[in-house]
Amino acid sequence: MLTTSQLEQICAAAGIPMLAGQPMSEFTTFRIGGPAELILQPDSIEQLAGAMRACKEEGVRPLLMGNGSDLLVCDEGIRRPVIQLGRQFARMWVEDGDQLVCEAGASLAKVCTFAWENALTGLEFAYGIPGNVGGAVYMNAGAYGGEIKDVVACVTHVTPEGEVETICGEACDFGYRHSAYTDNGCCIAEVRFQLQRGDPAVIRARMDDLMERRRSKQPLEYPSAGSTFKRPVGGYASALIDQCGLKGRRVGGAMVSEKHAGFLINYDHATCADMLELIRVVQEEVKKQTGFELECEIKHIVG
Repeated sequence: MLTTSQLEQICAAAGIPMLAGQPMSEFTTFRIGGPAELILQPDSIEQLAGAMRACKEEGVRPLLMGNGSDLLVCDEGIRRPVIQLGRQFARMWVEDGDQLVCEAGASLAKVCTFAWENALTGLEFAYGIPGNVGGAVYMNAGAYGGEIKDVVACVTHVTPEGEVETICGEACDFGYRHSAYTDNGCCIAEVRFQLQRGDPAVIRARMDDLMERRRSKQPLEYPSAGSTFKRPVGGYASALIDQCGLKGRRVGGAMVSEKHAGFLINYDHATCADMLELIRVVQEEVKKQTGFELECEIKHIVG
């Protein structure tokens, strides 16, 4: 098994930026999580391929992440290497007039703004979704009647072996909060969106309207991972939680939002243990009162 010091040496030789011993609470929207022994932050697809290849050859499975908007990291921290694609991996450009190409670390907010600035429509629904392009494709993020699958043309990824590949269409295997990347271990590197030419004033108005809806209905003032639970067949998680009288329920520093019951928030220095127990309480109470079983949308990351 590769030691952290060995992996550091390999990545340093390849010029891959890295951080050691940083708390994961600084890299997740929950603002929860213990220290990571090593965080690799490649700034090119070549560096990403090198990092993936080094991990594979030495028998370690990295945690792949972007903005950390769907991660609940354990309080003890992470011993395996983390590959994080963020602001250093966030270039974007327009090709062929109506195709927007983005690196995986670009935030959805900036991508939507860039599309508006270039008079491209189709991504307005994603404005305000916390997270970046890679994470949005990974889970087929959606809101207000739109989903990422509606606008993705192709995805370029790096395999665990460090090979660069591109897939399109049905190969992306999009479903409800699902894609091919849910299971294949590849790291999304670049996404090509097929958009349409539009009126910038109309695009901006739509973006502003959706953002105002979010501000009025969602607890954006508190750290969270967005909607904590998937939508169950035949119901809505937030409505079921509200129906069960769980708004405001607390475990330690974790709380069910009083503004939107689908959001479990870091109300007051919550730990991972607090949040896990609150998730359990909500699932148990909803099952008891309604018969619905709520499945988590967020991922619990254990070291």
